Amino acid sequence: MKLRQWTTVGAVAVATVAALNTVPATASRPYDPTAQSLATLGLRHGLHVGTAVNMDALNDASDPQYRKLVTSEFSSVTAENVMKWESLEPTRGSYNWGPADQLVDFAKRNRQSVRGHVLVWHNQLPAWLTSGVADGSISKQELRELLRKHITTVVNRYKGKIWQWDVVNEAVSDPWDTPSTLHYKGFWAEHLGPGYIADAFRWARAADPKALLFYNDYNIEAFGSGNPADDKTQFVYDMTKSLRARGVPIDGVGSQGHLGTQYGNFDTLQVTAALKKFAGLGVATAFTEVDVRSQLTAAVQAGNAEEINPRLQASAANFSVLMKACLAVRSCLSYTVWGFSDNHSWVPGWFDDPPEGLATIYDENYQPKRAYHELKSDLIFAGPPYVQPRVAPKPRR
Repeated sequence: MKLRQWTTVGAVAVATVAALNTVPATASRPYDPTAQSLATLGLRHGLHVGTAVNMDALNDASDPQYRKLVTSEFSSVTAENVMKWESLEPTRGSYNWGPADQLVDFAKRNRQSVRGHVLVWHNQLPAWLTSGVADGSISKQELRELLRKHITTVVNRYKGKIWQWDVVNEAVSDPWDTPSTLHYKGFWAEHLGPGYIADAFRWARAADPKALLFYNDYNIEAFGSGNPADDKTQFVYDMTKSLRARGVPIDGVGSQGHLGTQYGNFDTLQVTAALKKFAGLGVATAFTEVDVRSQLTAAVQAGNAEEINPRLQASAANFSVLMKACLAVRSCLSYTVWGFSDNHSWVPGWFDDPPEGLATIYDENYQPKRAYHELKSDLIFAGPPYVQPRVAPKPRR
C-alpha cells in the first residue's frame, strides 16, 4: 500500500533541508536549526535520538535511502532482531554473530551509540531451547545455567561496545491477561520463577562493569491507579525499587512507547511525572521503542485525506508528548523510534485484525511526516530553565 497524497509538504521540506545543509551560515543567511538532524538537535541536550535497525534493509543495495537516514538522522541504533537469542544461537552451541557484529561495526564507523536488545525475553527464543524444556531434556537447573551462559557470552562479546543493555524485557503481565491481577509472566518466570530477573542483571554486570543495564517494558508511560494489582507502571516501579534495595545492579527502566491513535493516551505532564518518580529511585529512563500506530480503515487505504490527516496529527502529538516528557527529566537519556519508515515497520505484520499502520515518522517513500517535524521542533525550542543537559547514572556494581 502506498499512501502518497499527503507527502508533498514533506518532500518540499526535505529538499529545503538538503539545500540548507550545503550552505554555511552567514550574516545574510543565518544558522537554521531546522536544517539539522534529529541526532544533532538531540545532542544539544545530551539526548541520544535513535532508531531500531532492520539489517536486511540496511544491507539492501537497491534501497540506499534507508542506510543514508540511519546514518544521518540518528545518534544511536538498536538491533531490531539480530541480537535476540533465536538469531544469535539458532543451533545449540553454534553462534551466528555476523549481523549483530555488523551493526556494532556500523555504529562505530558512524560514531553512534548502541542499545543492546535483548538478553532475556520470553519471545524469539531458539526452538532447541523451548522444545528441550517442553520434552524434559533440559532440566530447570540446566536451563538456569544456559541463561547464565547466554547472558555472559553475549555481553562479553560486546563488552565496551554497548551503551545500554535491555537485560530483561516484558516480564510483567497486563490487566487483560489471565489472571487479571498483575504478575510475572512468560517462559522464564514459569520455569525459573521471578528470581531470574535479579540473576540476569547480576550476570550482565559481571560480564560488563560499564554498560547501563535496563529493564524494558510496554504500557509503562504513566501511572494509573497506583495499585500494583492493576497498574503496570506501579508494579514495575515497585519491582525496580525492590531490586535496587537488594543491591541488584539495575541502572535504568525503558518505556517502550508503543502507542495507538485510537486510544486515550497520556499527556506530557502525566508522562513527566512517571519519569520523575523513577528518577527518584536513582535509575535512568529511556523511551526505547516508540511508534504510534493507527487503524487503516477502508477510507485510509483509499487515500481519503479526511481520514488520514487526523491520524497523522494524533500520531505527531503522541510522539511529541513522549519527547517533551523525556526532555523535561534529566535522567531520560535516549529516545528511540522502533523503525523510522512505514515500509519497514513491524506494525502491519502484527496488527492485522483490524489492519493498522502509519506508525513511524517517515512514510513509505522516506518523506518525513508531521511527527518528524514535531520531534524536531521539540528539540529546537527546548532549553533552560526547564530543559537541562542529561545526567547519566554510574553503572551500579
